[in-house]
Amino acid sequence: MYWYTLTPLDVLLFRDAKPFTPGERAWAGSTFPPNPHTIAGALSELVNRAKATKFTLKGPFLCYQETLYFPRPFNWVGKNQLVPASWLADNHRCRQAIYDRNYPVPLLLDKSQHSTETEAESEAESRLYISQDVVLKLLVGQPTEEKDWLCNAGENPKPWSVETRPHNAIEPGTRQVKDADGYFVENAVRLHSGWSLAIAVDAKTHEAIQEIGKLVTLRLGGEGHRAIFQRCPVLDQQWNNLQKISQANFEKGSNEKARSLAYLVTPGIFERQHDSNKVMCRAWPWEWDLAYPGNPKARRGHLVSVATDKPVPVSCRIRDQEDNSSIPAPQVFAAPAGSVYYLNQPQILFAEDSKAKQGKALDKAKRLQQLGYSELLWISFQSQSINTQAS
Repeated sequence: MYWYTLTPLDVLLFRDAKPFTPGERAWAGSTFPPNPHTIAGALSELVNRAKATKFTLKGPFLCYQETLYFPRPFNWVGKNQLVPASWLADNHRCRQAIYDRNYPVPLLLDKSQHSTETEAESEAESRLYISQDVVLKLLVGQPTEEKDWLCNAGENPKPWSVETRPHNAIEPGTRQVKDADGYFVENAVRLHSGWSLAIAVDAKTHEAIQEIGKLVTLRLGGEGHRAIFQRCPVLDQQWNNLQKISQANFEKGSNEKARSLAYLVTPGIFERQHDSNKVMCRAWPWEWDLAYPGNPKARRGHLVSVATDKPVPVSCRIRDQEDNSSIPAPQVFAAPAGSVYYLNQPQILFAEDSKAKQGKALDKAKRLQQLGYSELLWISFQSQSINTQAS
């Protein structure tokens, strides 16, 4: 894979998948960072479709001065990590907690190893994005520091600002703004100085881009705003290093059947069509069965617990090859980047399973993964980091 940065020349506009109707006091929803479908659409316009009809992407991620940044994992509260109740010592009082076994095991802070915060730490905001150096610490099992999770004084938790932009339409034949259907408001994103987006593309797409030039601009998002699209070889080594350690953690956990964490660094689309022909999405892969299901006859899997947040609506468009037009595709809901899955041992995704049944479902899962969705980094669970004494 070949890594590139996308540095905005102005603000960027990315509407979310929620429908809206321009009208009086109407707001258009926005999202940032953009989803992989948006990046694929921008690349489609940049390169010749005949040379790169399908893309294999990684990202998008944030980048600061040639360093990759990833969404903060949701299983960290401040500088303390959440733990599944079932992974505590047998004599721990929280092991007696009652919960709905149709869902994963609850997560909690183990007070026996919970560090006391100072007054300055309690007032500090948590970082929403962490550098690849911090992610590397998590992957290799090194202890993290306070500065890895908490912002410095005056530092913004997220590296962008939101600017509200009203849109007005003029009444035909007049200089007056339309009262209703011509007015709406949306939010624009302005990245802070030194920040950019980062993506990786496959070899075929890289060759097509290089034929255009080493430094090009492309349209990104709405209203025709542009970004500088530039090769960044430094990011290649950073990503390859993370991938190498992640794969080693996966293989070690599989061989030893050891507890592992799957860290979702891009939105995860996990959908399944049921017997009633209804397509449903949820926050964790359907192929990952619960380790402690409520039904004693249900198949036991390896998934213990999930740390996640509200779903991200994702919508794209389907191209009609006959008249070269496009129509809205069915909306799906993705698990947000930063979600973390606790498993008794690592397990592959449906799209990666060589034994999976061939068909439209598998093709779609593979296509979404090629676009950059559902990217996981594997972390070996450090049992020694948890105090096993009852609190």
